[in-house]
Amino acid sequence: AARSRKAATAGGGDMIEPGAPGAATPPPARLSIVIPAYNEERRLPRTLAEVQSWIDRREPSSEVIVVDDGSTDGTVRVVQEWQARHPNVRLIAGVARGKGMAVRRGMLAATGTLRFLCDADLSMPIGELDKFLAAAGRADIVIGSREAPGASRIGESRLRHLMGRVFNLLVRLLAVRGFADTQCGFKLFSAEAAGDVFARARMVGWGFDPEVLYLAQRRGYRIAEVAIEWHSDSDSRVRPIQDAAAMVRDLLAIRWNGLRGAYDGQAAHRGEVAATRVRSRR
Repeated sequence: AARSRKAATAGGGDMIEPGAPGAATPPPARLSIVIPAYNEERRLPRTLAEVQSWIDRREPSSEVIVVDDGSTDGTVRVVQEWQARHPNVRLIAGVARGKGMAVRRGMLAATGTLRFLCDADLSMPIGELDKFLAAAGRADIVIGSREAPGASRIGESRLRHLMGRVFNLLVRLLAVRGFADTQCGFKLFSAEAAGDVFARARMVGWGFDPEVLYLAQRRGYRIAEVAIEWHSDSDSRVRPIQDAAAMVRDLLAIRWNGLRGAYDGQAAHRGEVAATRVRSRR
């Protein structure tokens, strides 16, 4: 089937700012880099600088979309200051709804034929994105893996690694089989895959990662893994006990949604996200 183009705007009071005052809707980009952010005033300047440096060298037509999830620090100001110098940067600002919702808003607002999810801490060197782009020709979705042969995990505590392995076991039992790392915050989607799965997704918190892959498998998209270099951040927002419990609840919800057919039919979100119709791959 021919690839179809999707476009979307964020609803519910969100503010979408293009890269320059009074600028028209940006032309479609080959690559959109979507960065969800919550209280990232400290880490975001370095991340934006390294991402922009890579864009200038490798993909000059790329757009960067920072989705602020209701930050209470200077995150929005940092992005606005960056926009003044870089017209390819867009800001989507709104109330706090969770990382899953922030990623969804960014992916559905993106114009790129390829759409890359990038964590704000840039724990993976941006140069690793070349691996994702190289694999995009054989897959609809390319996911970074910290467990695939050739991957390296630097500075991670044993406790966090153990938590990740236990959670991945639960993911494989309840939702997504065949992947050793579903939680890595770096994933590349074709426009078709992004428009389809994110318009159907429901999880607003940590569970959005396995949910998106669960939906992708159900919809028949091709998924590839690439081994990456990953650096643990001492300022990680993961809370071992609370987040582990929330993740398990989300996995059970994904399983239940699938069993009762909640993901079937027309992709819609009860007004949370206003998206154009996307072509079904059924």
